Amino acid sequence: MKSGSLLISQPFLGDPNFERTVILLCRHSEEEGSFGLVLNRPTNLQLGDVLELPDGEASPAAHLPLGLGGPVQPDTLHYLHRRADIPDAVAVGQDVYWGGDFQVLLGLLLSGELAADDVRLYVGYSGWTAGQLTDEVGENVWIVHPNAAGKVFTLDNDAFWQSILREKGGRYRVLSNYPVDPRLN
Repeated sequence: MKSGSLLISQPFLGDPNFERTVILLCRHSEEEGSFGLVLNRPTNLQLGDVLELPDGEASPAAHLPLGLGGPVQPDTLHYLHRRADIPDAVAVGQDVYWGGDFQVLLGLLLSGELAADDVRLYVGYSGWTAGQLTDEVGENVWIVHPNAAGKVFTLDNDAFWQSILREKGGRYRVLSNYPVDPRLN
């Protein structure tokens, strides 16, 4: 397991924080723990709701949607983008970068040099202590889809979980049809 992998929750997970989620693993270390962002939990928030921006509501960045990156520190802002030239950005894989100098990112957005479609913003994150994620994968909590960071910018949020399972094929395609509440079947 390494950065750039997608973690796909099992359909019968039972944890409302991660039910039918797809997480991009941004950092993974057996010694230091892991950090990821839930890719398919939209909120009703926009960037202008959580930050004061130049030009306020008129700012082109004000209406960028925020996703819920996870239940840890929901008062923090995290972002994924496609710009290798943003200082301190961390390469995750497949031309996807995590973080970096937010003022530079904001400047690129405001000038139009960075398209809104090339950035994803999240409040909060998903985190695991040393060894915890490896244990969870071993217990079949997560399905690992390696080297799939590029999917961040290609799939629709509403069907992301189901689409990524279908794309994996085989037994995962069957799981994609697992009902939200099997008792209603």
